[in-house]
Amino acid sequence: MKNDTPQELNPDQEIGRLIDEVMSSSLTDEQYRKKMQRRKEVQDKRIAEAVPEKGLIIVNTGNGKGKTTAALGMVLRSLGHGYKVAIVQFIKGSWEPSEKRVFSYWEDQIEFHAMGEGFTWETQDRDRDLDKASAAWEKSLEYIRNPDFHLVLLDEINIALKMAYLPVEDVLAGLAQKPANKHVILTGRGAPQALIERADLVTEMTLVKHPFRDQGVKAQPGIEY
Repeated sequence: MKNDTPQELNPDQEIGRLIDEVMSSSLTDEQYRKKMQRRKEVQDKRIAEAVPEKGLIIVNTGNGKGKTTAALGMVLRSLGHGYKVAIVQFIKGSWEPSEKRVFSYWEDQIEFHAMGEGFTWETQDRDRDLDKASAAWEKSLEYIRNPDFHLVLLDEINIALKMAYLPVEDVLAGLAQKPANKHVILTGRGAPQALIERADLVTEMTLVKHPFRDQGVKAQPGIEY
């Protein structure tokens, strides 16, 4: 049996090793208890040493579904804590999104701006797309700088960056102006590397199966919008 406390392992490595070992069917009940006890000790120590609070830059990217959906979950949590939230949608503004109607119940806590005119293949007007993206970014900056808003969601801004509608340097400079405890979420596929490097939390959604691609099923209310 391996040493339970190998000093050369960092906490993540030790937790990973412990998880692998407790999955072994050869452990006795006592061995399982000791390993789970050690797992708790390592986790408790990490939590005790962690920074209590920091405003995060969060990026949800990748080709899989769920980037905006995950961000809206954080929005809902923030509203539940009584925080003020701002949402700026860069692409989906031609829709009347159902989430906008739902969030109207928190109209004293949330401000919602759908400022795009749809997907780029629908607008077919690059100059107009550039103007809309610029206006959405100026509105976003107002909320990023405003200390009254605890969370700002910039939905599909990564698409605007990927299409070169916005300079990534301008977005990074704007993020640098946020108050220390403000969280900013940036969603959309194709997040630039410079933004990924600047972010505190990055999640890449991986496309495994999709009903439209694999079965020809259209976007459905309650699922896609």
